[in-house]
Amino acid sequence: MQLARVVGNVVATRKDPRLEGKKLLVLRYVSPEGKDEAGYVVAVDTVSAGYRETVLTVSGSSARMADGCKDRPVDTVIVGIVDNVQIDSGSR
Repeated sequence: MQLARVVGNVVATRKDPRLEGKKLLVLRYVSPEGKDEAGYVVAVDTVSAGYRETVLTVSGSSARMADGCKDRPVDTVIVGIVDNVQIDSGSR
C-alpha cells in the first residue's frame, strides 16, 4: 500500500468496456509526512475520493481484488481516504 494525493482526473471517452463507469484519477505519491514524491499514476477510484485528498492505494494483483475491480484491467486502485497519518517520532 502507498500514500498518494489526488492531483487530477482522466476523461477517456473510449476505453476497455470493463472500465465503463469507473472514475480515473491522477495521483502523486507522497511520503508519510505529506511531502510529494517523484512520479504520477492513474488509479481507479473505489471510494469517491476528491481533489487534493490523501488516499491509500494498492497495486498489482491486490488492485484487482478491490471492490468492483475483479477481472478488470487495473493496476492501481484507491481503497481508502486518509484522515490522519501518525508516525512515532521517539528516538531510540
